[in-house]
Amino acid sequence: MKHTKNQTIKKSLTVLLLLMCTATFSQTTDLARIEYLHIPFSNSENSINRYRALAQAPIPLDDNNEKIFVVSLEYRYIDFSFKDLEDLTAFGDNLVDSSQDMRLNLGYTWKPKNDWRFGVRVGARINSTLENSLESDDLIYEGGVYAILDKKKDSSVAKPYRLILGLTYSTTPGRNYPLPLINYYREFHPNWTFTLGVPKTNVRHYLNDNHKDAIQAFATIDNIFSNLQNNFVPTSTQNPNGKQVENIELTVGLLGLGYEHFFTDHLLFYGYAAHSVYNNFRLENNDGEKIYEISSENTPYFRAGIKFKY
Repeated sequence: MKHTKNQTIKKSLTVLLLLMCTATFSQTTDLARIEYLHIPFSNSENSINRYRALAQAPIPLDDNNEKIFVVSLEYRYIDFSFKDLEDLTAFGDNLVDSSQDMRLNLGYTWKPKNDWRFGVRVGARINSTLENSLESDDLIYEGGVYAILDKKKDSSVAKPYRLILGLTYSTTPGRNYPLPLINYYREFHPNWTFTLGVPKTNVRHYLNDNHKDAIQAFATIDNIFSNLQNNFVPTSTQNPNGKQVENIELTVGLLGLGYEHFFTDHLLFYGYAAHSVYNNFRLENNDGEKIYEISSENTPYFRAGIKFKY
């Protein structure tokens, strides 16, 4: 997993050139975000830390902002800390210590002569442990289509709301089917809102009339996926057929509480504390078959960051 200085520079330049040639668009309203995630696995010294940075630039194509072009760049670094090695003998000399996820996206959104807004996005990402030179399996292509009905700032609506419907698809191994995106937001009482949807549902209460502070209860799903460049066959009773491992993946279903503090109308700090009700940390092949289970025990989950949104 170690490289010489020249190899590291060469790899970095290759990654940069590939990112400059790919594009995608995110459905988030964030213009910028910096975030940290920590998952300390229960009854274990193993943990995952994820560092995330996002920058997104909407570019109006007309005077009325009815047509907007969006460029988005996101970077994620995942640190896998495995200290209970007696539980991970199946790795042998292939212990994974880190992974990177780099995305550069393009999107286009337009508003026809009605209340709806539509959008499309296409793009690619580099998702890999980057132990060697880039391979075809390190590249994932993705896209999506969206329809948005936004009545959050419509003075004629007694209880403002917003509805987002979408369909997304990616070439992530084991997911050869589109996934739905559903998000329905509504203000149902002074200083109270709720969001129903996939992948997140929440109820938010503002602690003051100027909406500077808010708490929320939520249910959501989070996922960490990475392509392993050094594929291997685990020596474990979990793998009696001697199948090869090609990916590492974590999927967690969460229930938790969150806090938000708004420095301005658009700049805020957020922090979430949750516990999983479903945990599946595993090694897979490219057909999505689970080859080796690392952990299925429910675990705490902590995430915090600062973001600027419109």
